[in-house]
Amino acid sequence: MNPLEWFRDRNSRTGIDWPRVLLASLLVVVCSGLLIAATTSTVAFGPFNPSWNGMSELHTQVNDEPGVESDLVRETTRYTDHQPNETVAVVVAPDDPYTGDDAVRVAQFVADGGTLVVLENFGTNGNQLLADVGAETRVDGELLRDHRSNYRGPSMPIATGVANHTYTSDVEQLTLNYAASVESQTGTVLVETSDTAYRDLNRDGELNDDEEPGAYPVATVETVGSGQVITVGDPSIAINAMIDEPDNAAFLQAIYTDADQVLIDLSHADNLPPLAGAALTLRETPLLQVLVGAIGIGLIAVGTHSRDRLRSVVITASSRVRPGTSRAMSSNSTVVDTRVPTLDDEQRAAILRERHPDWDEERISRIITALNHTGSEQGDNK
Repeated sequence: MNPLEWFRDRNSRTGIDWPRVLLASLLVVVCSGLLIAATTSTVAFGPFNPSWNGMSELHTQVNDEPGVESDLVRETTRYTDHQPNETVAVVVAPDDPYTGDDAVRVAQFVADGGTLVVLENFGTNGNQLLADVGAETRVDGELLRDHRSNYRGPSMPIATGVANHTYTSDVEQLTLNYAASVESQTGTVLVETSDTAYRDLNRDGELNDDEEPGAYPVATVETVGSGQVITVGDPSIAINAMIDEPDNAAFLQAIYTDADQVLIDLSHADNLPPLAGAALTLRETPLLQVLVGAIGIGLIAVGTHSRDRLRSVVITASSRVRPGTSRAMSSNSTVVDTRVPTLDDEQRAAILRERHPDWDEERISRIITALNHTGSEQGDNK
């Protein structure tokens, strides 16, 4: 049946069965909602979160970078699947601390030549990871404010102190959003605030006597082992609402553009959407890939066998009649291709009972009647 026929009502003035149209529309809306819920997330800094606080835009930009492959990492064991000196790993405000083997694997990745980027402002898990990998840099956790050089308010400072470095070649500023300063004795400062910024120690929104204005570092890089660690005191430069503000995207791109692989580390973040998580599980598990492939081949084989069985029935029935084609259709839309009949009704019924033991007598009778009707029409045409 043509799908459009399902929506037709010949007893209606308009010829449209509106209840069915409304039912179909409702099903489309419900299925679309379920699909969106299964493929998107509301988790802050999530690569599948398209809202203002997600990182879907960064994820897309990394995927679109020529010559760069991205990988969402849910287990730190995946670090060992890549060449460290060709890989950049990005950790954004981790929800849980890296402990035990997780910390050891990331530290080994850096020691072997990998580049680790840690974006953190007020959490302690980022600082703990920096310590675990052997980095000297820390994020101080105090809110930076700037009443003169800012974007939409003092809590969104514009960091204009940009050093001459490979990672800042196309950067004139960073647009921050609730950032913290970065403290480092041995690292190289990449970006710092203007000299009118200050650390709001008591969070009262005012510059007090014990709060000193000055240029505070917000991004540094330091060498650790054979690798390097880049620390940024504002994870918000990577979210959808801020990545396109000057010059956040250019700064992040400069970090990964020469890498072969970018790992977005989700191993210590909240859960992924169901379908996204299932896709990553499938990609990470070769045995599961084989199982899914075998199931797919099995379904194709079953479908092919059913189609061949139906075809053999039609061919067998056709071989019992003389040349001249015709087509008949039952009320259940079962199509039988046959020839102009020479068999009587009982012979046809016997053939159909043999080939379709699950068909009842009423159905067989309808098909024979349809065949007779079609045969009569062809005789009239001749």
